[in-house]
Amino acid sequence: MSYQRRIIDDELDALFPHLAAIALEGPKGVGKTATGLERARSTLHLDDPVQQSLLGADPARLDQLETPVLLDEWQRYPRSWDLVRRSVDADSTGGRFLLAGSATPPELPMHSGAGRIVRLKMRPLSLVERNIAEPSVSLAAFLTQGVNAVGGDSPVRLVDYVDEIVASGMPAIRGLPPQPRAKQLDSYLERIADVEFAEQGVRVNRPASLRAWMMAYAAATASTASYATILDAATPGESDKPAKTTALRYRDVLSRLWILDPIPGWYPAGNQLTRLAQAPKHHLVDPGFAARLVGATASSLLSGQVLRGAKNTDEGFVGALFESLVAQSVRVYAQRASATVHHLRTRNGDHEVDLIVEGEDRRIVAIEVKLAPDISDRDVRHLHWVRSQLGDRVAAAVIVTTGQYAYRRSDGIFVVPAALLGP
Repeated sequence: MSYQRRIIDDELDALFPHLAAIALEGPKGVGKTATGLERARSTLHLDDPVQQSLLGADPARLDQLETPVLLDEWQRYPRSWDLVRRSVDADSTGGRFLLAGSATPPELPMHSGAGRIVRLKMRPLSLVERNIAEPSVSLAAFLTQGVNAVGGDSPVRLVDYVDEIVASGMPAIRGLPPQPRAKQLDSYLERIADVEFAEQGVRVNRPASLRAWMMAYAAATASTASYATILDAATPGESDKPAKTTALRYRDVLSRLWILDPIPGWYPAGNQLTRLAQAPKHHLVDPGFAARLVGATASSLLSGQVLRGAKNTDEGFVGALFESLVAQSVRVYAQRASATVHHLRTRNGDHEVDLIVEGEDRRIVAIEVKLAPDISDRDVRHLHWVRSQLGDRVAAAVIVTTGQYAYRRSDGIFVVPAALLGP
């Protein structure tokens, strides 16, 4: 099968010739190995005990391999990180090492790698990478070019976005027929409790409790629910709840496995806004995981059914999952533009903006996500508020929809179908 180029390849093209070592980080199955193999001339598969032993017996072998060298699943042999770091200390020529890791090892390397190994996050396929439409609107252009007009006609409708949610953005899973795909997603999620927690040095005494906590977290998608609220939702009516420390351990390990991908609250430098809440917005790395955990199918989401404790927002749980799908894609595009992604919410909740994309010059693109084809003045009130507060620092105010057309409203707000937004 031919390699499907990813947006992160643009970053690698720009960075790798000048940097000696880059670590690709992300959950299992996201495509790190395929991306690394596309560039590597030598590969060490460090989930193989034989290759671990060979490298351990002869560390100098690392410098004898033809470069670029891919160290796949490096976290299974954490010493490899320090071996790469020392090699880079001796020779910082660009393009020498790629490290692919699907977890942060419980046994941390001796050195952070700062100044030697650059980390890049790899997420599931964005909407652009799924090839469902040709993007006509650039996030990077919003940040840097002072866009005055947008256009484009999207063939993607609500039913298509829902199909994309349940299909997941995992390359090897999304192309399967619905029943095998569901089984594969179940297997992926079950493996987390059965295998990957143990690999992280954490014993799960009650796998059902972990599964219930993950389900409750999935049900809180796109919300700022407290972790105490999530724990209560995972154990309704139970007096013998897991300890708070147990729930925090679940969260920490799932974060190390790159399964949780919360969006932090925004606190702008210079404190131009006051009374901001700092709680993260909850997202799994793939909204397909969230849908599967709560038992959602395309038909149940489209019918607006509330499943397994999922929050019934104004638009139903499908609205939260659509926001998560857009957020996941925007984070891929923002990383390409060297920008960060946060959310904004005042403490009393009277103003909130789903996504704040902040560029290197501190200008922002404020993005609201709306599960609707048509937009009313009420839908853009928070975008008007943030523009009134931050003025020219707002490079663009955008509302992302399930609609057909991209255009600029008379009030300056850009309306962009999700499938038309790209890097």
